[in-house]
Amino acid sequence: MSGVTKILLYIAIAYLVIIAVAYFAQRKFTYFPNAMRVAPAAAGLEGFREVELPTPDGARLIAWYAPAPAAAPTILYFHGNGGGLANRAGRFGRYRDAGFGIFAVAYRGYSGSTGSPTEAHNIADARLAYDYLIKQGLKPSDIVLFGESLGSGVAVQTAAAVPIAGVILDAPYTSVVEVGAKAYPILPLNWLMVDRYESDKYIAAINAPLLILHGTRDQVIPIEMGQRMYALARDPKRIVVFPEGRHVNLDNYGAVDVVKEWIGSLKR
Repeated sequence: MSGVTKILLYIAIAYLVIIAVAYFAQRKFTYFPNAMRVAPAAAGLEGFREVELPTPDGARLIAWYAPAPAAAPTILYFHGNGGGLANRAGRFGRYRDAGFGIFAVAYRGYSGSTGSPTEAHNIADARLAYDYLIKQGLKPSDIVLFGESLGSGVAVQTAAAVPIAGVILDAPYTSVVEVGAKAYPILPLNWLMVDRYESDKYIAAINAPLLILHGTRDQVIPIEMGQRMYALARDPKRIVVFPEGRHVNLDNYGAVDVVKEWIGSLKR
């Protein structure tokens, strides 16, 4: 065996090892949970209470709930892949102060929720959160889904399956596979990835008003993905682009006012 052949063989073996590691550890590269359970008051939020949701398979989900003022809608919030509920306390407070109810559910493994996150679990648990609000007396026309980054995929699949007043997507992607391929172009992620969150295959099934928020300077999920999702969606739809916005910092550039105006325009 020549020296060149040996080098190529070593490269091939190393590449196969990388692929194997990527496959078996893929959820470590998809989810970055903060497992610490923090009470809303300890995170500086007043008017919120903690809710525990048992799942049919024995897990326990933690959610923060601020009921809506009379006749106001409730935002059912699905967060991104990093941190937990406490990291988003400021955003929750801003939307509560804007006059909305907030129900933010933590994925498994986040913020005291038990178990481990997967796409299947997150979608099923989102439906559980929706059903909880219905059992509290809310009508579908009282509920607006809000998906942040990774949570946009959860919101899209949920909105495609249940009646709602509207859906808001902050930095949506076409699929997690495509996002991952941009970060790791040498890996055959289309073959490897189990949790795919293929939002582009579901968004046309949403039969509710849609608002997309995206920052031009988003270096995690490029704005082109948000624009493609907008093109695939049904009317009525709106996209608001923030020229200075980066990834999930759009509240700094007026996103709360945009959301407040848009929700106020919904026919409920």
